[in-house]
Amino acid sequence: MTPKKDISETKHWLRTARTLTEALPFMRRYAGKTVVVKYGGHAMGDGKLAEIFARDVVLMKQVGINPIVVHGGGPQIGEMLKRLNVESEFVDGLRVTDAKTVEVVEMVLAGSINKAIVGAINAAGGTAIGICGKDGDLIQARKLRRAKRDPDSNIEKILDLGFVGEPRHVNPQILTALQQAGMIPVIAPLGVGAAGETYNINADTVAGAVAAAVGAVRLLLLTDVSGVLDKQGEHLENLTLSQVRALMQDGTIYGGMIPKLETCIAAVEEGVDAAVILDGRIAHAMLLEVFTDRGVGTLVRRD
Repeated sequence: MTPKKDISETKHWLRTARTLTEALPFMRRYAGKTVVVKYGGHAMGDGKLAEIFARDVVLMKQVGINPIVVHGGGPQIGEMLKRLNVESEFVDGLRVTDAKTVEVVEMVLAGSINKAIVGAINAAGGTAIGICGKDGDLIQARKLRRAKRDPDSNIEKILDLGFVGEPRHVNPQILTALQQAGMIPVIAPLGVGAAGETYNINADTVAGAVAAAVGAVRLLLLTDVSGVLDKQGEHLENLTLSQVRALMQDGTIYGGMIPKLETCIAAVEEGVDAAVILDGRIAHAMLLEVFTDRGVGTLVRRD
């Protein structure tokens, strides 16, 4: 008589084998294609999820997909600024970045955070290389100009956010060369200005610009929410560009989700096949999105 433990183990491995065979068509679909992942939020702050993320990135590379990771680091920057007694403020969700602050931002993003992610991917069996937008002029940036209307005078003013920038041009040749060498690029969201100055850039924005520049098949934005919800709180799995705009206009999409979806819209309009808002709190969220029919986020595509 076969022991119950052996039967249980056999069923487990059969489920594993079935999962692999079901993923095969998706592996073939994405083989040789580039997927850009914005990594941040809870997924980056949770040690176990960070380990799973690194292994999943390596797996994607092993099956022939070319992953590019763009990471954030807002909480870590805030913590370091506090430790160094450097005061900072936010305007409309953007950190005002003066000359002293941008030094700390660069130290944290291109230093400790970037190298920790690189180390995790390498420890999982990959070959990651950490870079920032300043390396090789990867991300040429310009100063971000944000207008705000005074509610009392109704006069529109241009906010000076200091060294906060936006991508002007992304050089895809650097990333292509790294990919061809079998490496996984891990990008810190910093850009270089015309005079060599450093700009702090929103990580979602960088990920979208990179995805467009390299012709990615997918842009995956890992977030701390389950995706886009309708007014009843139900999860929306698939949206076209026109549907996203309509949901923004009627107030269904609001707050911090607006800039994320604006990034998705811009990336898709510039040639990315689809962009996905993913729940980074779920283990293996990227694999579920790429290798199954049913993902765990909201996919945005052309009409």
